[in-house]
Amino acid sequence: MTTSIDNNMSDAASSSKTPQKSSIATLKGLLPFLAPYRRQFIIAAIALVIAAGSTLAIPYAFKQMIDLGFGGASTAGSKSIQHVDLYFIALFGVASVLALATAARFYTVSWLGERVTADIRSAVYQHVVTQSPQFFETTQSGEVLSRLTTDTTLIQAVVGTSISLALRNTLLFLGGLVMLFVTSVKLSSIIIVMLAAVVLPIVMFGRRVRKLSRDSQDRIADASAMAGEILNAMPTVQAFTHEKIESDRFSSSVEGAFQTAMRRIRARSLLTAMAILLVFGAIVFVLWLGAHAVIQGTMTGGELGQFILYASIVAGSIGALSEVMGEAQRAAGATERLLELMSVRSPIQSPAQPLALAPRTANGAALALQDLIFHYPSRPDSPSLSHMSLDIAPGETVAVVGPSGAGKTTLFQLLLRFYDPQQGRITLDGVDIRQLDLHTLRDAIGIVPQDTVIFSANAMENIRYGRIDATDNEVIAAAKMAAAHEFIERLPEGYQSFLGERGVRLSGGQRQRIAIARALLKNPPLLLLDEATSALDAESERLVQSALEAAMVGRTTLIIAHRLATVQRADRIIVMDNGHIVETGTHTSLVALGGIYANLAALQFHAPS
Repeated sequence: MTTSIDNNMSDAASSSKTPQKSSIATLKGLLPFLAPYRRQFIIAAIALVIAAGSTLAIPYAFKQMIDLGFGGASTAGSKSIQHVDLYFIALFGVASVLALATAARFYTVSWLGERVTADIRSAVYQHVVTQSPQFFETTQSGEVLSRLTTDTTLIQAVVGTSISLALRNTLLFLGGLVMLFVTSVKLSSIIIVMLAAVVLPIVMFGRRVRKLSRDSQDRIADASAMAGEILNAMPTVQAFTHEKIESDRFSSSVEGAFQTAMRRIRARSLLTAMAILLVFGAIVFVLWLGAHAVIQGTMTGGELGQFILYASIVAGSIGALSEVMGEAQRAAGATERLLELMSVRSPIQSPAQPLALAPRTANGAALALQDLIFHYPSRPDSPSLSHMSLDIAPGETVAVVGPSGAGKTTLFQLLLRFYDPQQGRITLDGVDIRQLDLHTLRDAIGIVPQDTVIFSANAMENIRYGRIDATDNEVIAAAKMAAAHEFIERLPEGYQSFLGERGVRLSGGQRQRIAIARALLKNPPLLLLDEATSALDAESERLVQSALEAAMVGRTTLIIAHRLATVQRADRIIVMDNGHIVETGTHTSLVALGGIYANLAALQFHAPS
């Protein structure tokens, strides 16, 4: 199992560096997001065809106007005026149809661009939040944010603009080409041969633009990831006076992204210039031949005017297609990155046919750990747990102590199924937790983590995060149990007070009491306390400790604590070291044993007690 996990993550990492698909094949990955909006695409296609047809009708109207209107003026003046009036009215009518069809096309494809981009952002975010913690061991949150913003914006430009322009100019190119042959087979054959020479440099440079586009997006993602990391650690940065160092690091990263972008821009500029120069060079040469044909009388002035306009349409469409190709290359790189992110599958999944937990009893949940062996994917040679077994009875309070790195927090992560052990199993009320739906398992567990998370919301909503459907009175009751009610009431707007990003408006102890209230509101049969009182002063710790003791009634509780004063009343204390359980007993028996726990107690209490 470990090998498959590591392989999946390494494959994703390698694929993020090396494009594996052509741009066309990559953009096909957007089809599932486009499929629900077939009706809008049909409307846009109809408007597109009408607009292209109207554009192609304009040169013919000019030809008729020149040949039948101006050309017949010497022989039939009044008839010539009628022809001129008729064709000007027809020309205005075509322009009106063109205007309406173009507006309809623009509105529809713009709507599609916004709608599809919103769907992609939602799908990517929904996928990311289901990933296990090992995904975030190897992926920076700033990179994910870059893909959600920058990459999706490029896709929006393609879906909302480039696809429409590509189809429009393809129709104009094909229609203009047909009308060129209708007007003059000889001139059209010459111009086609010359235009064919343009394709090769466009294709060659298009590949280079695509590679540079991908590199540019990667550099932007790196800069975003660095900025996100530093902005979340500003107190530490400023405490160590590293503002200049971090500014220079970010400037260097941004400069790298700029240089990569400039290489892309130069390549794309060269592509555009080459396409336009070659296309219009061919057109000018052919028009020179046409001018001689008019002088020689083998072609009318109206036919030459029509040929010029159709040649301009064909040339303009080729130039526009080269522009669109550049956008498509950038979008292909963005799509590739998003599809890579969407293709990563969390190794932690709910079973296809999950089992159900037995109805909750008054005593809490029974927990059993059987011969667990576990190492983190990023540290395969360093086991965090080794042959660990433990049985916990319903309603029992078990404290887990030991030096840092002993495996205490790892134990909690396995209980929550953030990871699966490489060997052994964990059962909750006799059911292997791998046979439970993830939501069922995690709904049965409440946790107060060591690193408290406070969201950018008010106090009421931060506590209600424990149980979304809780009433205000239930939230306030949980806050009182966690000794948080008094300080919340003293905030400017009480429970409606905004707590700031990451809870910056609260002290460490206040943030921890919010987290405790959140866990108590959830009211689970299994409660995990990871240093739940570590950030509290003596008075707050006394208040919270009494609240936690009351909350432990009727549930099974596991407590991780370095401060041994908080675990002395536990039913059982297990001492861990290097992933093993090395001692088990009560506070008194472990002190008498004279082992690791006795040494910890001596350090904290200054004498064995």
